[in-house]
Amino acid sequence: MNQEEKVAREWICEVGRRLYLRNFVAANDGNISVRLSDGSILATPTNVSKGYMDEEMLVKLNLDGSLISTGSKPSSEIKMHLRVYKENEQVCGIVHAHPPVATAFAIAGIQLDQPTSPEAVVNLGVIPIAPYATPGTEDVAHSIAPFCKTHAAVLLANHGALTWGRDLTEAHFRMESLEHV
Repeated sequence: MNQEEKVAREWICEVGRRLYLRNFVAANDGNISVRLSDGSILATPTNVSKGYMDEEMLVKLNLDGSLISTGSKPSSEIKMHLRVYKENEQVCGIVHAHPPVATAFAIAGIQLDQPTSPEAVVNLGVIPIAPYATPGTEDVAHSIAPFCKTHAAVLLANHGALTWGRDLTEAHFRMESLEHV
């Protein structure tokens, strides 16, 4: 394992703890991924609390979803992450969570398209709502595809939120900003 992967594994676990401590994810909810410079993806595993992950639990796969590492299975939402990476080559970090306020907007069907604060406008721009799709299916990946190149975040109808960025730090900060629009 090279230094880049080691640091990415540590940071994924730290972001997971932060999401858990802020009540953005409960139990085994949410997922996080990073695209490494060699094009491989590190992702959170299925059925593991983001508050209690360690680096060895993470899954390494390629862009078509084939496992590179053995052991854990990736989150069922990996299809959504892979779609963002395929649609937008600038993205190297993704966070999916269920922050309470943002999820309430998603459930109510309220797109965040009006300026609410200067920070939200600068950090996020317009936040659309992707049509409902059953979690873990290819339909979720299709529902977010139109937004991957033109937005920094999307609400998932009745499901939560997805943010992405040039790195995991940016994706994480965008999730925090989204909860405070």
